[in-house]
Amino acid sequence: MPDVDGFDEFYRGSRQRLLGFVYALTGDLAEAQDAVQEAYIRAWQRWSTVSGYEEPEAWVRVVASRIAVSRWRSLRSRARAYLRHGANESVPGPDTATVEVVTALRRLPEEQRTAIALYYLMGMPVAEVARQTAAPVGTVKARLSRGRAALAGLLAVSDLEEAADA
Repeated sequence: MPDVDGFDEFYRGSRQRLLGFVYALTGDLAEAQDAVQEAYIRAWQRWSTVSGYEEPEAWVRVVASRIAVSRWRSLRSRARAYLRHGANESVPGPDTATVEVVTALRRLPEEQRTAIALYYLMGMPVAEVARQTAAPVGTVKARLSRGRAALAGLLAVSDLEEAADA
């Protein structure tokens, strides 16, 4: 049985940040929730070890993103086939603004998307983003700058398309 000391507090204190991060990476709330849940299960099973890490949240974040990528790869072909056959969405999805932002995020290069998610959604300082991504601070600043510019352009195009359709 894992040592439960501190796990509940750790979970409550980090769950929303990690969910937001993985959602930004995947663009699919259900997949993000599943990946984060699985990562916390793995952390719980190894809590006596994970709790001793300098940053247990970083461990869970890496595990959750790896789970999400793995699931994305395995589900990609099934999702495409499902969509080709005219599937109807019966579950209400996130609001339009959230969908637009996540869609725009998904169009960014992975390095920019990750930097933006860590900085804006996880609230990490630039130096911490640099450490987490093993990139120099200047590179992270450039990724953030380019990512913001790309997002602004992508979201502006979306707004223009909406105005043209109105």
